Amino acid sequence: MTRVTHWLPLRAMVHSKLVLLVAFIIIFAVVEIQVRNLQATLEQLDESLHSIHSRKLRDSDTSPDPDQPPRNHDDSQDLLVIYNRVPKTGSTSFVGIAYDLCKENGFNVLHINTTGNNHIMSVQDQMRWVWNATHWESRLPAFYHGHVAFIDFAAFGSVQKPMYINIIRRPLDRLVSYYFFLRYGDDFRTRLLRHRNTNKETFDECVKRSGYDCHPDRLWIQVPFFCGHAEECWNPGSRWALEQAKYNMISKYLLVGVTEELEEFVAILEATLPSMFKGASNLYKTGKKSHLRRTTKKEWPSEETLEFFHNNPVWQAEEEFYNFVLENFHAVKQHSLTAGDAGQVTALDQQFIYQKVRPR
Repeated sequence: MTRVTHWLPLRAMVHSKLVLLVAFIIIFAVVEIQVRNLQATLEQLDESLHSIHSRKLRDSDTSPDPDQPPRNHDDSQDLLVIYNRVPKTGSTSFVGIAYDLCKENGFNVLHINTTGNNHIMSVQDQMRWVWNATHWESRLPAFYHGHVAFIDFAAFGSVQKPMYINIIRRPLDRLVSYYFFLRYGDDFRTRLLRHRNTNKETFDECVKRSGYDCHPDRLWIQVPFFCGHAEECWNPGSRWALEQAKYNMISKYLLVGVTEELEEFVAILEATLPSMFKGASNLYKTGKKSHLRRTTKKEWPSEETLEFFHNNPVWQAEEEFYNFVLENFHAVKQHSLTAGDAGQVTALDQQFIYQKVRPR
């Protein structure tokens, strides 16, 4: 009995310590869970505060101050302009202006030179170009130009959308000019012998024998350049391609002008994107490189040849697209430019103000 009585307090002591240990572990686990929940709550609160702060910063950057003029969007250093130039539309003259201005205005000019002067890129090359154009930060702001059909950057997952611009020309004028250019060249590189320099056949003679260079299908260039890379875009006379070209011109292009009114196109572009094209109008009038290239020799087709083309569905589609662009450009001019007494054109000043801005 004496030995048993000796061990009872010891057992009780061990049991109580075990209970305390278990209780401590439970309390520690509960506290740890609460601490983790508190940390998660603090992280969520921190993210919320950061989001609110970022939103306020964005609002302060983009919301117009009634006492200060709003910043122009073209001040951005990531400006990306693409000129998918149509051959023989005055594109060399216009690009010459960009090269003259790039150093002074602080932007980069890059020429897209495709193998064999192909107007269509493979899907992988389209992806490469989209990626390079939007991620080549050391070359932003950028002005890309090349004889390439329209590419929809969004179709390749790009968040950044470039500003497309272009110039087109009355279709038969463009084809006749290109026909004689291949044979006689122009005043830009006078010593360069062109591919058809030994062929002195007139345009009318070419049409009579159904030659390749004067075939109505050769008119099919401006519509597909605006339509894009889809196969149907390059089917001469396609009504679907025509409608797609119209849609892209209206919805995907910042500005599309015409060769016959290039001075007005340059003036509007300078007023719209001054960070890139400031001084363009003056250069167009006075620059050494920024003049219209003139084909050395050119003969206008006969009435018989004109009637032949006017009855062709390819010419009709291209002419319809040209007139569509021309009508739109005239509407843009009406709201953007003013003509002086001497006939010179100038861009209108800002025609809107901010009022009733609340809260004060």
